[in-house]
Amino acid sequence: MAFLDKLFGKKKQEEVTEQEEKPSSEVTENTEQVTAEAEMPQTDKVVPAEEPLDEETRKKEKKSFWSRVREGLSKTKNALFGQIDDLLKNFVKVDEELLEELEELLICADVGVGATEEIIEELRERIKDGRLKEKEQVTEALHQILGDMIGEGEPLKLETTPSVILVIGVNGVGKTTSIGKISNQLRLESKRVVVAAADTFRAAAIDQLAVWCERAKVELVRQNEGSDPAAVVFDACHAAKNKKADVLIIDTAGRLHNKTNLMNELAKINRVIDRELPGASRENLLVLDATTGQNAISQAKEFKNAAALTGLILNKLDGTAKGGIVLSIRRELGIPVKFIGVGEKLDDMQAFDQAEFVRALFQ
Repeated sequence: MAFLDKLFGKKKQEEVTEQEEKPSSEVTENTEQVTAEAEMPQTDKVVPAEEPLDEETRKKEKKSFWSRVREGLSKTKNALFGQIDDLLKNFVKVDEELLEELEELLICADVGVGATEEIIEELRERIKDGRLKEKEQVTEALHQILGDMIGEGEPLKLETTPSVILVIGVNGVGKTTSIGKISNQLRLESKRVVVAAADTFRAAAIDQLAVWCERAKVELVRQNEGSDPAAVVFDACHAAKNKKADVLIIDTAGRLHNKTNLMNELAKINRVIDRELPGASRENLLVLDATTGQNAISQAKEFKNAAALTGLILNKLDGTAKGGIVLSIRRELGIPVKFIGVGEKLDDMQAFDQAEFVRALFQ
C-alpha cells in the first residue's frame, strides 16, 4: 500500500404548468407528417427505412464489432496485461512482492483504487488457501475476477409503447453520436423511433442531431436554438403518442451556466415526461468518455445525484490505455454499462457484453 499512499497523498428554474401552451415544432420523418395537438411543419426529409437485418446478418455485425473492440482495446491490453506478462517473467513465485507490483499496474490502467484492492485481496486469499501457487495461474485468476467484478450487461428495458430513453452527459463525450447509433439499432429491430432535440443551449447541437437522425432514418422533433427544452420534450411526447412510436429518445444539454441550472433543467424535463407519458418504461443513460479516466467517475456521481441513472454508455474505448475504467465504474457506481462505442460510424456501438469485453482484454 506504500504505492497508494504515494500516489494519492497529494491529491432557469421554472416548472411547465398544467396549462402551458404547446409551441409548434419541426419534425423530420420517414413517410408522413407528424401531428400533435397542433400541426407541425416538416422541414427535413428522411429516406424510408430499409428492411430490418436478419438474425444471421446481425450476428456477423456483432462479431465484426467485437473484433474492432479487441483492436481498440489493444492500448489497454498492451499497457496492462503486456506488463503483467513481463512482471510474471521476473518472479520465481507468487508472493506478496508480486502482488504489490501487480497492484501498481492495475491502478495505472485506471482500474481504480477500490477495485484494485479487491482484486489484490482476492488473489491474496487464493494464495493462502492454496488455489494460486504458480505464477501462470495469475492471468487465469485475473480473468475470472475481472469478469465477476464487471458483472453481466443489462439490455434496455423498453416494455411500453412508447418507452423513453433520456440521454445525458457533459458536452464532448459523444451524446449526439450515441443517440444516432442507438436510434439506428432500434430501427433495425423494427422499432419506430422519435428523437427530441432538447439540447437547445449549445450552438449547432440541433443541426448535428438532425444529421445523425437522417443517417439513422428516424424522426426528429425540434425547435429553434434557445427554446425551452421542456417544451420540446412536451411536443415530442405528443408526437410519440400520435405516431405510436416504440421509443422516444431525448437529447439533453450537457452544460448550462452552472451546475444547479443543469440539474434543475433535467428535473423539469422529467416532470414533463412523467405527466405526459405516465407509466412509460424509462431508461436514463449517462454518456461517458473513457479517455477521461477517473474524471468520468466524478461526472457520473454528479449526474447520479440529479437523475435516477439506469445505465451507462462508454465511448472512445479505442482511444485510451485505461480501459480498466469499466471495472472502476461498475464498482463505484453500481450502474451497468449498457453500450460501448469504439468509433464514429453508425454501427460503431453495441450492447455491452461482459464476456466479450474481458476476452478482448486478454486475447
